[in-house]
Amino acid sequence: MNTKQWYESLFENYGRTYDKECFTQGTIGECDFLEKEFQFDKSLRILDVGCGTGRHAIELTKRGYSVTGVDLSESQLARAREKAVEQNLRIEFQRHDARNLPFNGEFDAAIMLCEGGFPLMETDEMNFRILKNVTRSLKDRGMFIFTTLNGLFPLFHSVEAFCAEAKQEGNAAYKNNTFDLMTFRDFNITEFEDDSGNKKTLSCNERYYVPSEITWLLKTLGYASIEIFGAKLGAYSRDDRLTPEDFEMLVIGHKP
Repeated sequence: MNTKQWYESLFENYGRTYDKECFTQGTIGECDFLEKEFQFDKSLRILDVGCGTGRHAIELTKRGYSVTGVDLSESQLARAREKAVEQNLRIEFQRHDARNLPFNGEFDAAIMLCEGGFPLMETDEMNFRILKNVTRSLKDRGMFIFTTLNGLFPLFHSVEAFCAEAKQEGNAAYKNNTFDLMTFRDFNITEFEDDSGNKKTLSCNERYYVPSEITWLLKTLGYASIEIFGAKLGAYSRDDRLTPEDFEMLVIGHKP
């Protein structure tokens, strides 16, 4: 019998609650940055990987872009479709596992923000498979923009203290964090309330990456240029040099 991974259980019935989490509040500013990177070219076809409740896909569609959103969670996708209908937007939301995408050279750009799949997988190989699948989905000269957990941060800070400080009333709580220096994985107990008001507790672990690892992984996949910056919630900027103070890093890769 297949036991569900923590990230499957977490997103089973969590769409409305997810939209209230503090880390989902930066959509407008993030899309402002994406538009600049897209050079405001509305002809681009964009793939949103781990689109969740569709916040970036919806905002970019409102601005005139063609976006396809994919996610593993049917519950998150249902909420995304509901929001799109409420706003009279036609957006294709498809259920796919990012480790096994059906696309081949179809998109001009891919985004994967707020830990959309990568780096939540249980092995490094699975995380790499996500990068590989997204890369295969892109056309030549395609652009891949994603955020991921900054491995420099836990070397200098407590992840548990950071999460506690950012937490707002009613948001998920992260406890008993242990950071493993050999694997760069943070193990924690996540407590949250789902959309039906049920309190749930999950044992989770996420992989933090250092910039040189990300660069090497993307070089392996043939990217011609790879740039890494600090990722400030709702305010991505090329002016933000990555430091150990950044919880997340912003990665921009271009295929040759």
